[in-house]
Amino acid sequence: MLFLELALIRWTGSNIVHLSYFTNFVLLGSFLGIGLGFLRVGRTTRQPYYSPIVLAILVPIILLFPVTVDRQAEGILYWTSLSTSGPPAWLILPVIFMAAAIVLMGPAELVGRCFPELERLEAYRYDLIGSLTGIGLFTALSFLSAPPVVWGAIAAIAYAVLLWPRTVWARVALAVPALVIVGALGMETLTAGALWSPYYKVTYKNSLWNGVPLMDISVNGIPHQQATPAKSKLEWEGQYGLPYARSASGKLDDVLIVGAGSGTDVSIALSKGAKRVDAVEIDPKLLELGRTYHPDKPYDDPRVTAHVTDGRAFLERNSDKKYDLILFALPDSLTLVSGASSLRLESYLFTQQAMEAARDHLKPDGVFSMYNYYRETWLVDRLGSTMQAAFGHKPCVDVVSEAGQQAVITAGLTTGTQKCAAEWAGATAETPPPTGDDRPFLYLKDRTIPQIYIITLGLILIVSMLAVRAVAGPYRRMRPYADLFLLGVAFLLLETKNVTGFALLFGTTWVVNAIVFGGVLVAVLAAVEVTRRFRVPSLPVMYGVLLGGLVLAWLVPNSWLLGLPLPVRAVVAVVVAFLPIFAANVVFAKRFADSENGTLAFGANLLGAMVGGCLEYLALVVGYQALLIVAGLIYLMAFALLPRTARIA
Repeated sequence: MLFLELALIRWTGSNIVHLSYFTNFVLLGSFLGIGLGFLRVGRTTRQPYYSPIVLAILVPIILLFPVTVDRQAEGILYWTSLSTSGPPAWLILPVIFMAAAIVLMGPAELVGRCFPELERLEAYRYDLIGSLTGIGLFTALSFLSAPPVVWGAIAAIAYAVLLWPRTVWARVALAVPALVIVGALGMETLTAGALWSPYYKVTYKNSLWNGVPLMDISVNGIPHQQATPAKSKLEWEGQYGLPYARSASGKLDDVLIVGAGSGTDVSIALSKGAKRVDAVEIDPKLLELGRTYHPDKPYDDPRVTAHVTDGRAFLERNSDKKYDLILFALPDSLTLVSGASSLRLESYLFTQQAMEAARDHLKPDGVFSMYNYYRETWLVDRLGSTMQAAFGHKPCVDVVSEAGQQAVITAGLTTGTQKCAAEWAGATAETPPPTGDDRPFLYLKDRTIPQIYIITLGLILIVSMLAVRAVAGPYRRMRPYADLFLLGVAFLLLETKNVTGFALLFGTTWVVNAIVFGGVLVAVLAAVEVTRRFRVPSLPVMYGVLLGGLVLAWLVPNSWLLGLPLPVRAVVAVVVAFLPIFAANVVFAKRFADSENGTLAFGANLLGAMVGGCLEYLALVVGYQALLIVAGLIYLMAFALLPRTARIA
C-alpha cells in the first residue's frame, strides 16, 4: 500500500503540474481509499480486481492529457509555464483524488481481511513492517534514479501475487491491466528521454543558437533552466552580472552559489575571477547534466566544489565558512515536500532567519544577492523588506524587466560594502511582511487559505462522506470509534509538524523526508511492541504523557535547536519530536487492542488521518508551531470520547 501511495504521489506530480503543488491531495485520496478498504471487510468476498483496472485506466489518461496550471490563482504564485493546457484544476484534482482512493482501496481490503484472523496488535505490527518495507523499497529506487516503468512493474507483480485467480481466463483478465500499466510507463520512459531525479522528471535538449551551444532543461514538463556559456549569458542577459557590480570591494576569493543547477551561474562566477566556489544544488540529476553537457565545463574546474544538499542546511552546517559573495541563483522548485501543505523545497531559503544566516556567513566586505523572475511587484518588495530586516539597512533592488518583475536584490554586510545604482523606494502598504521559519510561505500574499484549496478540500470532504456511506453503510457503525477517528486527525497534524520541523533542521532533501517518514513508522512500531510485550500505564496516564510531550515540543523552538551542534541537534530533535508520537501510538495501540471490531476501528482511524490532512492547511494561517495546539485540543476531545471501560484498562 505505502509503495503504491508514494509512487502515485511521485508520478502524478511529474505529469500533472497541479499535483506538484497539491501533493497531499493524492495522500488524502490514499488515506480515504485505505480507510474504505478496511470498511469493506465483511461486506463482500470478491477479490478487488477493480484496483489494477482503475490504475490501468488512470496511467494512460494522465499520459494522454497532461495538465499545466496557471501561474497565479487568488494570491498564491506558481512557477510553471506561460500558458495553461488540459482539464481545469477543479476537475482534474477531484478525479485524481477519487482514482487514488479506488486504487488504494484494493490492497487495503486485502490487508483488512487479515485483521480478523490475527490478534489486533499482531496484525497492526505486520502492517507497520510492510509500510516500512514500502518506504525502504521506494527510497532505494529513488537513490538509483529508477524510472516509473520499474515502479509499475513492481506494482504489477504485487497485484499478480495478491490477486492471482484460479481460472485461466481470469488470469488473462488480470494480465491485461498489468500490461497496460507497464507498457504505458515503458513508452513514457523510452520516448521522453527523461532522467528521474528524486524530485522531478528531468528532460533536456542540446542545440545551437547562432552558433552558441545550449542545453534546455525542463522538469515535470515545464521549462526550468538553460545551460549557456558564461560569455553569451552575460551578453544576452546583463542582469547576471549585477551581483558582482553591486559589490563595493569586488573581491571574489570565496563565493557560495545556492541553486547552482546545471552550472551557468558557477561559470559566470569563474569568469568574474572567483578563486573558490562552493556550488550547492539539491537535485543530483541537474548537477549531473551540468557536469556532462555544460559548454564551459564549470564543474570540472578545480576551483569549484559541488555539494548535493539543501541550501539552508548547507548554511546551518558550515557555520565557520565566510564568503565574499553569497548568491541565491534562481532557486525555485516546482514541487512540494511530500506530506507538508505548501512547503516547497526552497521555502526555508527565503525567510528572514535564512537571510540572517547568509549575513552571518559574509566576510566584512561581503555581499549577498538573489535574482529571479518574481512575477509580482509585491514579491520583489517582500524580499527586499526581508533583506532589509535581516541586514538592518535597505538593499540594492534592480528591477530589470517590469513585465516579469525580473529583479536582482543585493545587500552588503554594511551600506558601505554595497554599491547601488539608485536607492530602493522601500516596501509599500500593500507589501506583505517578511516570511519566517514558522510560516515560510513566500508565494502566499495574504495570511489566508487560498480559494482553490478551500473549494477542492470541500469537494474532497463531500465525496469522502458519500463514499464512506456507500461503502460502509450507516455512520452509526463507526460511532463507538469516534475517539479513534480523532486520534487519526491529530496524528496527521503531529506528523506534518515533524516533517516540516526536520526539513528546517536538517534540509528539505528527499533523504531527510524518507528518514522522517520511516522514523515515524519506527516510533509507531516501537509503541506497538511495548504495548504487546509489557504492561503499560492506563490510557488516562498515557494521555497525560502525550500532552506533556506536546507541551515540550512547544517549549523547544526550532530556532534554539538550530543553534546546537549537528549531532546534539539530531539527538534533541528526535527526542522532542518522537516522544509525543510514541505516546500517541501507545494510546492508539491500547485502545485498538480492545476494540470490538478491528477493521471498523482501523478504518475510522485512517479516515481521521484524511481529515487531518485537510486540516494541515491551517498552517497557512496560524503557522506550523500552532499545529501542536490544534493537535492537543483534538487529543483532549478524543480523551473526552474515550469509553468509560477503556479508561480503567
